[in-house]
Amino acid sequence: MTEKIGVVGAGIVGLAVARELARTRGAEVTVLDKEHRVAAHQTGHNSGVVHAGIYYPPGSLKATLCREGVAMLRTYCAEHGLPYDEVGKLVVAAGGEERARLAALAERARANGVPGLAELDALGLREIEPYAVGVAALHSPHTAITDFPAVARRLAKDVAELGGSVRLAHPVRAIRERAGRVEVLAAKRIFAFDRLVVCAGLGTDAVARMAGRPGEVRIVPFRGEYYALTGSAKGLVKGLIYPVPDPRYPFLGVHLTRHVDGEVMVGPNAVLALAYEGYSWWDVRDATKILTWPGTRRMAAQHWRTGVKEVYGSLVKHAFLTAARRYVPALTPADLERAHGGVRAQAVGRDGRLVDDFVVDVDERVVLVRNAPSPAATSSLAIARHIAGVVPAPSG
Repeated sequence: MTEKIGVVGAGIVGLAVARELARTRGAEVTVLDKEHRVAAHQTGHNSGVVHAGIYYPPGSLKATLCREGVAMLRTYCAEHGLPYDEVGKLVVAAGGEERARLAALAERARANGVPGLAELDALGLREIEPYAVGVAALHSPHTAITDFPAVARRLAKDVAELGGSVRLAHPVRAIRERAGRVEVLAAKRIFAFDRLVVCAGLGTDAVARMAGRPGEVRIVPFRGEYYALTGSAKGLVKGLIYPVPDPRYPFLGVHLTRHVDGEVMVGPNAVLALAYEGYSWWDVRDATKILTWPGTRRMAAQHWRTGVKEVYGSLVKHAFLTAARRYVPALTPADLERAHGGVRAQAVGRDGRLVDDFVVDVDERVVLVRNAPSPAATSSLAIARHIAGVVPAPSG
């Protein structure tokens, strides 16, 4: 009898998982999502960067699956005529105090097998990005950009071609296990599955509670806001210009990224959102849930100074401009216009710890992707292969 597997979430990770389970296990796969289109949230609001694996601790799931995922994604895009442009990335040390962190980052990147790395001085970095400044930089020439929503749409087609289905406008309302099955009420229909894989991103906690697995790690949403460069200012950035990240945080800081459509974005910041889909300051519908989680309060107590700085950057355009001009000083206020933002699903422990690595919980019938922040889109095909390997096989 054909194995039936449900996947909650039609973002790039959920769709990649569905495709992999259908392709390698021959399962009949059904993807359920409450939105009317695929890639409606994190997949559709990210920077479009295909990360090379520079930042992640060697041996971590992030490091391993990012490096595997880059190769898989490059091949997938070539096979399906999807954009994939190796524009390259500069990680720039703006001052001498950042040299040591940049050197440590280069060592980590090499340990992860990132190809083609070069450590540059002030003149060398300007040969790559003529309008950028800094005292040193790490150049990753094979860091690329793509169109992740387009990749997600292609994955959805793959699922259908493999005999599965993607059910949009099907919000999950209840989950129960009985008689060796997982029953899911979505929209007004009950689906029965042998296994359920939850890749719900910002909705992870809600689905986990329905499945009776609330867990000790919860999602805390962070809104990332962007500005776009206007007119001729787009010519000031050839590829990707990043700061040296603060190792205390899983966020990369305000950076400048060229997109496959020619647009250049500045951002994002990282502001605590008060709704799981809180794309604006005015959306506070989940404030009570988010703020009463002990992990949120402990996180805020540990990092309140950084939080205040991020809020200031959100409210004051000049703060964003100052951050960008640290690397591209030719920018002026007229060069920046407010653009779309996104919301990142960041897992936080009860102790306030920001969970950095990918986290996947495996149970007999239910597999929960607890944490899949950046570089999840880059790693999506490798994450899917990993999850397909841990989803329990049918008994007998």
